[in-house]
Amino acid sequence: MTAAEVVQIVAWLHANGVVYQVNGGWGVDALVGRQTRSHQDLDVFIDEDHEAEFMAWLTSRGYRVTEDWRPVRVQLSSHSGQVDVHAMRLDPAGNGVQQGLDGEVYLHPSEQRVTGLIDGQAVVVASAGRARELRRGYPMRAVDLHDLAVLDEL
Repeated sequence: MTAAEVVQIVAWLHANGVVYQVNGGWGVDALVGRQTRSHQDLDVFIDEDHEAEFMAWLTSRGYRVTEDWRPVRVQLSSHSGQVDVHAMRLDPAGNGVQQGLDGEVYLHPSEQRVTGLIDGQAVVVASAGRARELRRGYPMRAVDLHDLAVLDEL
């Protein structure tokens, strides 16, 4: 997944007024304002009211659903890479509320959304503290350890 592709995806989200948050490795790189590693995918949390429209737009660009773990995420893949779409319901305060596979509920607080830069373009990302929190609860991969080391530089 290239920075240029991420910027195009985020531009669509902005143009369509979607509340979103870039997470994962691209979120970390946006916090430091530069690409620190290659990325297989883009993790993006979006307002569930825009999920169908966003997925239709991605499909029009050649993406196809390759994994469907709703309500947690839907993975779409193309020659450009993968987009992991995480739908969240917005509560009255603007917090994202995401359902888990086994009835869990994950809260993505609006105050933990900050602005980062990808390829010089402003994007909404999780704060450094939230990015660390999102890396808990699963076995660490080499890319996760890299991202945590990058977060330690902030």
